[in-house]
Amino acid sequence: MVLSIDLSHDVGFTKTDIDFFTMTSASIDIATQQDCAAICTLLSALFEQEADFSPNVDKQQRAVEAIISYPDKGHILLLKRDDSVIGMLSLLYLPSTAMGGKVALLEDLIVAKPWRHQGYGNMLLEAAESFAKQQGCLRITLLTDQDNQTAQKLYQKQGYQFSAMTVMRKQLQD
Repeated sequence: MVLSIDLSHDVGFTKTDIDFFTMTSASIDIATQQDCAAICTLLSALFEQEADFSPNVDKQQRAVEAIISYPDKGHILLLKRDDSVIGMLSLLYLPSTAMGGKVALLEDLIVAKPWRHQGYGNMLLEAAESFAKQQGCLRITLLTDQDNQTAQKLYQKQGYQFSAMTVMRKQLQD
């Protein structure tokens, strides 16, 4: 599926509806069920480097299929180059009582190692922000490993700020 987003106001482009946001033959697409294997490969790489998670293809596949099947709950955006998936992120939607409307939780941002430090993370973030606005989201929240300074610098460069809130969680099932 072609992702059509308005980037003219957000990142300074002059063309308003861009059908394949392009950067040296890269594009951003909305994931479909056919992309599940490539997504799970990226998620395995991501979870191998995160302190709190470990790869489990069955769990990741179930979640990916659910997100793709219910676009009112979220979307997975794919970064493709020459029809190969080289990056991704997930946007999950929920209502916020603090914001009085829909917000997005950004998860699973990853660019495959050979493609890192070339601007593709910025490209994914900019596309996610524009897409979330089109979905009616008022805010994006994200989590990152406390020791992942590279990711934190990327997010700060894009205008994300540390919150006064602290993340806590309790595992209910394995």
